[in-house]
Amino acid sequence: MQLSDRLSAIAAMVSKGNRLVDVGTDHGYLPIFLVESGQVPSAIAMDINQGPIERAKEHIKEHNLESYITTRLSDGLTALNINEGDTLVIAGMGGGLVRKIIKEGEKQVKSFKELILQPQSEIELVRKFLVECGYRIVEENMIVEDDKFYPMMKAIKGEVLPYNKTIFYKYGKGLLESKNTVLKLFLEKEFITYSNILNKLIAHPKQKDGERCKEVKLELEYIKEAFTYYDESCVNKSV
Repeated sequence: MQLSDRLSAIAAMVSKGNRLVDVGTDHGYLPIFLVESGQVPSAIAMDINQGPIERAKEHIKEHNLESYITTRLSDGLTALNINEGDTLVIAGMGGGLVRKIIKEGEKQVKSFKELILQPQSEIELVRKFLVECGYRIVEENMIVEDDKFYPMMKAIKGEVLPYNKTIFYKYGKGLLESKNTVLKLFLEKEFITYSNILNKLIAHPKQKDGERCKEVKLELEYIKEAFTYYDESCVNKSV
């Protein structure tokens, strides 16, 4: 099975030999790929809607994997028992929903060896939430597909200290320290976007000293700070 770049990157984070639980499985492509490739021995594919579950069932049957992958209609982790999986994947949904699923399924989540998350929004808040809950982010990646940026992370329970820089929450400590090239592209685009917004605000006397202008200037400062992790910058960082 051929996965999208986004799902391929998520699959690469899953530790070999772990039992997979995929929340929001949609078509079931991720568990099918991981079981078929021998990376995981079994999987539970879960979704809150019946439609995706039926599609996943069809694809699982097409690949003759009914003995290895089960499907469950579930709101978050409500239909999951403790110790039924080793790797929990929550991908392709908003950051608020990711946090909600983890919070409401706290008992089940504690039994997992690793969490692999790919929130579509509120990335900074998801990172803060993980650190506050005692999870250490041990791996991060970011890919771009169809002009959309997808950051993702692997977290495990363990001793963790709060980040000492806001940009670690905003952009990912691991991504910055590894000089991730996709993050650099994202930062370049963000810099242009916020610079254009600032220029428009400054052009209006009533807005140039307003709160929005201060917020945009602060975002630009964070971006500039993030660029210090790269050997060179492709943008003019003077505003």
